[in-house]
Amino acid sequence: MHKKIMHKFVMHKYSTLKKNSLYKGTLQNIILKLLAKEVKMYGYQITQRAKELTKGELEMTEGALYPLLHKLEAEGMITSEIQKANGRDRKYYLLTDKGKRKQAEQEEEMKSYLFNLNTIFNI
Repeated sequence: MHKKIMHKFVMHKYSTLKKNSLYKGTLQNIILKLLAKEVKMYGYQITQRAKELTKGELEMTEGALYPLLHKLEAEGMITSEIQKANGRDRKYYLLTDKGKRKQAEQEEEMKSYLFNLNTIFNI
C-alpha cells in the first residue's frame, strides 16, 4: 500500500515537472500578457493568476518569476512602483510602451506558433 502511494506521488510530481517544462520558454510571454490584461500586478498575484487561468497546470515559482521580472525591467519592458498595502510595501509591475509593443509582437508570434502546432497534432 505504501509503495502505491509513493509511486502515485512520484508520478504526479514527475508529470507536473514535465508539464511545467513546456511553459518554461513562454514565461516571458505569459508575464507580459498578464500585465497587458491586468494593467499592474505584484509578483505573487502574477503566479496566482497564471495558476488560476490554467486551472492549476502552471505553477510559476518565485525562482522563475523574479529573475524574469528583473530582466524585463532592465530591458525597459516593464517598470515597477511601490505601494502600501495592508501596512506594508508591495512592488507592482507595469508594462512600458516598449513592453506593450513587445507583448503585441510576441502574442502574434505565439498565436501563429499555436496554430501551427494545432495543425501538426491534428493530422
